[in-house]
Amino acid sequence: MNPEALVKRWQDVQERIRLAALKAGRLEDSVRLVAVSKRHPVEAIATLYEHGQYLFGENYVQEAQKKMELLPSDIQWHFLGHLQTNKVKQVVGIFDLIHGVDSLKLARSLQGRAEELDCTQNVLVQVNLGSETQKNGVLEEDLPQLAEYLAASSRLCWQGLMLMPPFLGDVDKVRPFFVRLRELAHKLSQEFGMSLKELSMGMTDDFEAAIEEGATIVRVGTRIFGKRE
Repeated sequence: MNPEALVKRWQDVQERIRLAALKAGRLEDSVRLVAVSKRHPVEAIATLYEHGQYLFGENYVQEAQKKMELLPSDIQWHFLGHLQTNKVKQVVGIFDLIHGVDSLKLARSLQGRAEELDCTQNVLVQVNLGSETQKNGVLEEDLPQLAEYLAASSRLCWQGLMLMPPFLGDVDKVRPFFVRLRELAHKLSQEFGMSLKELSMGMTDDFEAAIEEGATIVRVGTRIFGKRE
């Protein structure tokens, strides 16, 4: 690991986020960067933390737990991967935000665990707008039932929506998916009378377009950390 190169890449991403926000007429602090640190070493995370990056995203429960034990306690951790119900006990009350709630079954399991711990868990709903069978996420036609449950939940704080759009190799072809997610969040906010202000969308190749379309959280890994070993 080259610490100087790592910090330079991180700073470049931060600047690109700032410029994209300004282009969209938004405040630069209206977008949060999740540095996706899965399969990257603790040393790399510690280096970025020392320079002011406090928000990291992990996909694997056991890997994240090991990192949490070794790193400062004021780091915020977001769970980004597909969450199986048998892993719920290991994430509730541990991660600041779970991005990928994609089924009523999972939501009920998270609610039950939060009740056991007497805590509130922040969550996002992952929507599969491309109807891709190989990707997780609730289909748009199944979203109302899950939304109704989360809106009434006593222990899950539903904060917004998350998207992993189809890989189309062209930002302009992906942009309509960002627009649709924003529209869905607005519609659901009105329907349930709640603020679903978080839109987790945009990754290494398309985060600037996502910001222009309303992203409040972007998830960037490779452009910061480089390719995984």
